Amino acid sequence: MTIKNDKVVLIHYTLKDDKGETIDSSEGQEPLGYLHGKKNIVVGLESVLDGQKAGQKLNVIVKPEDGYGIYDEKMKQEVEKSKFGKEAELQVGARFQAETPQGVTIACIKEIKDKTVIVDFNHELAGKTLYFDIEIMDVRDASAEELEHGHVHGTGGHKH
Repeated sequence: MTIKNDKVVLIHYTLKDDKGETIDSSEGQEPLGYLHGKKNIVVGLESVLDGQKAGQKLNVIVKPEDGYGIYDEKMKQEVEKSKFGKEAELQVGARFQAETPQGVTIACIKEIKDKTVIVDFNHELAGKTLYFDIEIMDVRDASAEELEHGHVHGTGGHKH
């Protein structure tokens, strides 16, 4: 079966950075399942997988604009320490969820000053070229429930 919109795709992947260091991998785990055409994975990888078939192995390079976006300095903000609450243990590199006008997002503490904290709202892989080694394990029709929910259920996918 060919990968196209509304198909469930199961892949094994290894994601590496510019230095060849592994960032993430499905090795030793279930394959990752996603619903093709629903933006469940980065657009640059999804577009290359379109039209491929189970059993194929691919090396895919995804530029930042087709991955997690271009790094944007304006996404760094200086926030009063008091906004974190008295109980917060602030550490450089710590990630936390933050409510923004666009919804909940993950932010990272970049610097701690006397009264403020520099917070970065860019995705941790923003501005980075992504190198994927992909093996397409299976392609199948999505169930009505998967199509309704917009993601894969069961093996390699979301479990309700």
